[in-house]
Amino acid sequence: MNNNTQSTAAPRFPRIFWIANGVELLERAAYYGVFIVITLYLSRILGFSDVEAAWLAGSFSAGLYFLPTFSGALADKIGFRGALLLAFGLLTIGYASLAIFPALIESQGLVEYGKETIYHGLKEADIRWAIVPILVVIMIGGSFIKAVITGTVALSTTTETRAKGFSIFYMMVNIGAFSGKTVVKPLRESMGDLGLINLNYFAATMTLIAFFSIFLFFKSTEENRSGKSLGEIWQALLKVLSNGRLIALILIITGFWMVQHQLYATMPKYVLRMAGEGSSPSWYANVNPLVVFLCVSFVTGIMAKRSALTSMTVGMFIMPVSALLMASGNMFAGSETILGMHPIAAMMIIGIVFQGLAECFISPRFLEYFSLQAPKGEEGLYLGFSHLHSFISSLLGFGLSGYLLEAYCPDPRVYNDHAAWVEASAHAHYIWYVFAAIASVSAVSLIIYGAVIKRIDAKNDTDAELATA
Repeated sequence: MNNNTQSTAAPRFPRIFWIANGVELLERAAYYGVFIVITLYLSRILGFSDVEAAWLAGSFSAGLYFLPTFSGALADKIGFRGALLLAFGLLTIGYASLAIFPALIESQGLVEYGKETIYHGLKEADIRWAIVPILVVIMIGGSFIKAVITGTVALSTTTETRAKGFSIFYMMVNIGAFSGKTVVKPLRESMGDLGLINLNYFAATMTLIAFFSIFLFFKSTEENRSGKSLGEIWQALLKVLSNGRLIALILIITGFWMVQHQLYATMPKYVLRMAGEGSSPSWYANVNPLVVFLCVSFVTGIMAKRSALTSMTVGMFIMPVSALLMASGNMFAGSETILGMHPIAAMMIIGIVFQGLAECFISPRFLEYFSLQAPKGEEGLYLGFSHLHSFISSLLGFGLSGYLLEAYCPDPRVYNDHAAWVEASAHAHYIWYVFAAIASVSAVSLIIYGAVIKRIDAKNDTDAELATA
């Protein structure tokens, strides 16, 4: 009787689990508030072209996902509390610098900021490249967050509660993402391009609150639990890299994330250029975390008895549909409105709904899959490595976005003749066909991967039985 009651009761989590998820919410609010407009910031505030802005933003995102491979191992060594204090300190400095840097440029007489930026030589000046070290500071700080928070979730859950724990974690991520992106629209509408600068003060405030929250309330019980030397850490990394099964899965899941990253790489510029400056790309992007928040627990529940690979495969086949829906907006350009909105905006939102649904099937189970591969005491290392797919997809996805935007949906501000811009952007929807094709190839590849893994596991089980017979 007691055993049955215990098995059906809602899982309980320790205090450290909820503190970690709380600061994750603050960090995500800061990050997504800035990241949703990072390419706009780089182009409109600092004068970079679409291709330059795409590679800068993609490299920033890629570094943010690559560094956890190393910072996760370092966090195991120095302790999660110390790693989080370092992370939030760096993030606060980095976001504040994004707000202060444009003021320094303006004092040089190279630009005037207001509703619309007026350039006086900034596009040709080398000083704008000083943004790179600022982005590096944010990269380093953010890399610790990804490894340590997911590692804390893994450590503070059991085998029975891990799927639910990562589901809650992912809900908190998306609550933070939703709240961060919500502040962008009123700032941009009231201040224009200047709002893209002042947004960074909000981000710095969020990470500063998180810093003091960790300092006051995060009492880790696993300080110095790893204590690995550099050589031991290197050997552990080689062990992870030698896991062909995980590497293959990372490469396949990269296709999903290439499409997912277009929410930040392509969508903001695409919508503002095709549906007008009155559009609200930051609010459209909020549809994604809203869908995840509303659906992730339900999806996790209905897929609880299915394998992680099965759940991910379902999500992968939703992604091409999402990209095709986004493309269809340009085809309805002759219509006055759809759902009371510009056709491109309306179809973009519908596509994002499908994207969020796909994420519910894929992301929590992907983290669960990786956490179960981690040896005791190396959770930070393995879960840091699990984000390597976003390193690859950030470089490829953002880089490809810059070229596609210049080819099919160029910036109207560089055209003196509106008719010439209309002709140049007539096939803007081709961008989404490219990403629909990428998503389709990835979905088929995951089916093949699942079949191969099943065959390998069956053979290994047979060999083990023969060995013990």
